[in-house]
Amino acid sequence: MHLKRFSPFPILILILFTLISCMPKVIPPAEKPPKVALVLGAGASKGFAHIGVLKVLQSNKIPIHMIVGTSAGSFVGSLYAYGYDAYQLHRMSLALEKSDIIDFTVPDNGFIKGEKLEKYVNSALRYAPMESLRIPFFAVATDIQRGEEVIFGTGNTGTAVRASCAIPGIFKPVPISGRFYVDGGVVSPVAVNVARLYGADIVIAVDISSGIDESVPQGTIETLLQSIDIMYSRIASVQLQKADVVIRPNVMHIGSSDFSKRHEAILEGEKAANEALPRILQILSNSKH
Repeated sequence: MHLKRFSPFPILILILFTLISCMPKVIPPAEKPPKVALVLGAGASKGFAHIGVLKVLQSNKIPIHMIVGTSAGSFVGSLYAYGYDAYQLHRMSLALEKSDIIDFTVPDNGFIKGEKLEKYVNSALRYAPMESLRIPFFAVATDIQRGEEVIFGTGNTGTAVRASCAIPGIFKPVPISGRFYVDGGVVSPVAVNVARLYGADIVIAVDISSGIDESVPQGTIETLLQSIDIMYSRIASVQLQKADVVIRPNVMHIGSSDFSKRHEAILEGEKAANEALPRILQILSNSKH
């Protein structure tokens, strides 16, 4: 009599198949959408062009997950990050008077205090601190004692914007926690590096420093501002190479202290943003694949 050897292999296969079929299905995690940062550059009154750029981006539903602002870019950026839409900013800009944000003082390391600018921002934002803004927002300033870029992302929004806007020789340096700060444009007019540092996958940079008006500046303020524009333009070129898209409104003919051409600056911002829009849409589309 021959005995058949029993093989456990079929039973093992059956048990394994049963276990696998009972296991919960693993759903791969959905891909996170790319983090888009908008970097708004320095340029004093030319900064009204940022509003035109925002109008186009908003109208075309371009996502903005982070805003980095230097000088005038921090002023506009803080208001948008709080929750004002681009069309509200347009109306606010047309109603803005120099006396709303400029407070002259006896010249002493600057002849504008900057307190009015700080108060305007804080009042418009209902004194919301930076960390509670709708869109994460970072203001770039310069530590004048160390010559270093400083990034403000928490705390008093108006104070951070004031420090970022404190053009040397015009605004008095801003004291914060024992240090003194001036315009972020001294070291980083278009702070693309800050956006990358905080995790931006796609960086849209707005450069309002390119191109210098060849007209002779009239008076001390215009001379100072035009000199600073030249500095901004030279320094910005390095960081702009790291941006995915650079929007350059044609504002070279607008004086850095000229409020009378604010509407024209906004229109130039719209025009430049519309020209850059196909590139932005292409990059966003490619990032989804």
